[in-house]
Amino acid sequence: MQRTVTVETVTSVDGVAALRPCYERLQRAAGNILPFALYEWHLAWCHHFLNRSPRIRDEPLFYVLRDAEGECVAILPFIVSRRRVGPLKIVSIDLLGADPLITEIRAPVIVPGYESLTARAVQHQLANFLDCNWDWIHWSGISAAFAEALAADGSLRWLPSLPDFVLDLAPSWEEFRRGLKRNIRESLRHCYNSLKRDGLQFELQVVDSVPEVRRNVDRFIELHAMRAGVTGTTPHPNRFASPISRDFLYEVCERLAGSGALHLFRLNMGSQIVAMRIGIAAGDSLYLYYSGYDPAWARYGVMTTTVAEALKYAIAHGFKTVNLSPTREVSKTRWGPREVVFRSAFQQGARLRSRLAARAYVTARSGAGLQSRLLQLIPARRNWH
Repeated sequence: MQRTVTVETVTSVDGVAALRPCYERLQRAAGNILPFALYEWHLAWCHHFLNRSPRIRDEPLFYVLRDAEGECVAILPFIVSRRRVGPLKIVSIDLLGADPLITEIRAPVIVPGYESLTARAVQHQLANFLDCNWDWIHWSGISAAFAEALAADGSLRWLPSLPDFVLDLAPSWEEFRRGLKRNIRESLRHCYNSLKRDGLQFELQVVDSVPEVRRNVDRFIELHAMRAGVTGTTPHPNRFASPISRDFLYEVCERLAGSGALHLFRLNMGSQIVAMRIGIAAGDSLYLYYSGYDPAWARYGVMTTTVAEALKYAIAHGFKTVNLSPTREVSKTRWGPREVVFRSAFQQGARLRSRLAARAYVTARSGAGLQSRLLQLIPARRNWH
């Protein structure tokens, strides 16, 4: 029997809020392991990051796909942005997550085996959206199977891939530790021994209840800012410097705690919290999100100790994998993770003015790197001046 899908279009935050049963079903059926594709993340994001300024207006455009039995098989959480650049009105479509790298991976959620049906159905919907009067679509977080399905359309220009780093856990910490490379084993030995040598004892506490979230997120924000201020090492920008980013973090952590997905790891030295890392459970995986620490304790490697203790916790609580987050850094690769690649693509609108609109937008953004990169994605057209 040939599979078929129907498409429901959700264009309001209230409509997104009503999708909880769909997300819960997809979480099980699709095997999602990304916190950025969870219901709690998407709803909190819509509350805080949708732009409502006179010059830029964002609206949800969520496509919810169901099979013949009415079961949800995919959610593609697009955001439509309408902006004015000089005399031009620009309409762009992006997957949810256009923020200051708060959302680290922007991705759809699709049940395996439904990639081709989803690609055809959603491309059909987008071709008819505003009579195709949009200027470009930015696809991101695309799996290999979905990339192959989307490529059949032939209109996408592929961008550099995003590498994500995932650790496969062993049944016990000792077995996992034996499989690590020598340099990380030595680093762990130094971290624990340096504390013991100086007569210091640490305690790892895991915050996972709603009443404890706000005051612990307060301390996390302080430690995250301290880490951002450290010089002479890999730069770590303060991702929560703005009020809107902090307000989002409070809400999403409270929502995640309410659903049992939040595991906020904090390393205590006596009464002092010296390091923290946010952990978010998605399926059988634990995602290690942003972190922070007090530089006064850097010589003890407290951030490495926090990660090690979080890994012990994940193993003890039955998680199969730990996601160390995207981007290639020694602090991640030294643990020996496998690399998971997410694809990204640019799709230009059919109208000639779409090319003009894209050029005007990147020029207005003024960043030379951004401009040169995006202009390369806009295919040249003959007789265009």
